[in-house]
Amino acid sequence: MALGTNHVTTTTAATFIPEIWSDEIVAAYKKSLVMANLVKKMSFKGKKGDTVHIPSPTRGDASAKTAGNQVNLIAATEGEIIVSINNHFEYSRLIEDIVEAQALSSLRSFYTDDAGFALGKKVDSSLIQLGRGARGGNAANSAYTGGIIGSTGAAYTSGSSNAANIADAGIRTAIQLLDDQDVPMDGRSLVVPPVARNSMLGINRFTEQAFKGNGSTLMNGEFGDIYGIKVFVSTNCDTAAGNTATDRVALMFHRDSMVLVEQMGVRAQTQYKQEYLGTLFTADTLYGIAELRDYSTVPIVVDASAA
Repeated sequence: MALGTNHVTTTTAATFIPEIWSDEIVAAYKKSLVMANLVKKMSFKGKKGDTVHIPSPTRGDASAKTAGNQVNLIAATEGEIIVSINNHFEYSRLIEDIVEAQALSSLRSFYTDDAGFALGKKVDSSLIQLGRGARGGNAANSAYTGGIIGSTGAAYTSGSSNAANIADAGIRTAIQLLDDQDVPMDGRSLVVPPVARNSMLGINRFTEQAFKGNGSTLMNGEFGDIYGIKVFVSTNCDTAAGNTATDRVALMFHRDSMVLVEQMGVRAQTQYKQEYLGTLFTADTLYGIAELRDYSTVPIVVDASAA
């Protein structure tokens, strides 16, 4: 008995194939994120426009109530944070038919994993670079005037390369700087470059308190805890351009210090290009970032050659 001709082909399944690629890319993308999981995140998906306005109310003071007198009314002109949706990154490959015919299926897995990693790295790098400009600094020119050095917590001097190995005193100074600004303890994180992780593993205070698992689920990049603050490692804490080639910047911050607004999550598209006898594969994402509370982040400058 003939089976008929209703076969599933690459043509009839064309809309299904991009969905598989997209699922694999999103999984790889989420696995690659560190910073994006630690800051405030807002969805702007499906909405038109290139700007998001976030109210930024002013904190008020409590007043003493005296008998027989009315309450003290508080009035303030509230501000707003403007987030521009201006970060659009893509990852594209043209897969020729001969490759499709001869390559192993693992090639697709590599491309989707690589795309997710590349797009995730762009998002995390954007947030880290934004955090470097905290405490009155300027991330655009890498001044880091609000930064401290990792060893003692003394002020970082831009261009002088007084960056130093991260130590207990530097961590405690960063904590105090956040405390002095009434930054809540809950929701704080410390993201460090690999070289700082190596240094921290030599700090008794850290190894005494560090944990792995403890019955809870670890987040991407998480490797311990110090003074109640979760510590993460990220290679995106890269060289501090504009200073010396040996400077890297760690960040201690609160979740509400920055915001990530996603207008278009990671998506995958494929299109057959007959003129090239191949399939064009593209993954992209569209997002915006902004600083919400300048003094809720402390840049910590460390020496990349420290050990």
